[in-house]
Amino acid sequence: MTAGELLRAAGPALLALLAAWAFDRLTARRGFDPPGFAAPWRRALAFLAVAFVLWAGVFSPLGELGRDSTLDLAHLGPGRLFLLHELMIGAILTWFLAGFAGLRQRPAPALEIPAASLEIPAPLEIPAAPPPRLSLGRQLAVQLGLATPSVGREVGLGLVLGIGAWIAVIVAVALVALFIVYGLGAEGALPKQPPALIPWLAALPIGVRLLLALSAGVVEEGFFRGLLQPRVGIALSTGMFVLAHTAYGQPFLLIGVGILSLIYAFLVRWRRSIWAAMTAHALFDGVQLLIVIPAALKMIGGKLPPAWLGLF
Repeated sequence: MTAGELLRAAGPALLALLAAWAFDRLTARRGFDPPGFAAPWRRALAFLAVAFVLWAGVFSPLGELGRDSTLDLAHLGPGRLFLLHELMIGAILTWFLAGFAGLRQRPAPALEIPAASLEIPAPLEIPAAPPPRLSLGRQLAVQLGLATPSVGREVGLGLVLGIGAWIAVIVAVALVALFIVYGLGAEGALPKQPPALIPWLAALPIGVRLLLALSAGVVEEGFFRGLLQPRVGIALSTGMFVLAHTAYGQPFLLIGVGILSLIYAFLVRWRRSIWAAMTAHALFDGVQLLIVIPAALKMIGGKLPPAWLGLF
């Protein structure tokens, strides 16, 4: 094995371990350590779960950069499209259960009142009322930013802002493409066709495409904005979100992904909840998979669409 091959194989794993370590340290530094992490085995289990999904979904595509490898779409069943999302759900639940499940609530300290103040011959111990204990479901909602006074209001806001985000990203990517072509005279830098995966996705049954859009909105926002962002910050969580999309093999696509990620990140910071971001994300992916890409393919007679129409 050459040094380059060793780096491709070990590099993503080392980056994933480093990112998981940073996640763990920043979580503790910001005071977000779950109570269960006082037990080393619980912290280690959560660490490995997060590191594994970061390796599988975020850093492993970096090992393929510059390599002439094509995705075998003939053997890619619709079920495999959801594999990464399933791993993200597993990592979230493992981290949460390791931190919060099966913990005993400590008895409340007794409040000792002097006998003289009550005119009784012996001191009276009155236990202070313990704080109400949240259910695991409620705890999960709080930890992931799902707790909000009005889910309906957040979803409605996400629908409105999702349309605005879609327009903003399409315009921004088009302007970048025009600048590259006319400002820099580097038309060759633009992709001549979308990734092969995009037309393949557009040919899937409508129900599968709709489910994929919903899954992306809910699961990816839950992982990157619900779990990662409050603990590592917008810069790191956005960077990892962008890296997760390098598997498409087209760097130009990452411009739109980065813009979208920042929109969702600041939306979560503003609303203190991920509901609006989940809705906007699912709406964006749904519009692209159900309307924009199929329409572009049909409009030009089944040929591949212009690059900027096929970027998402």
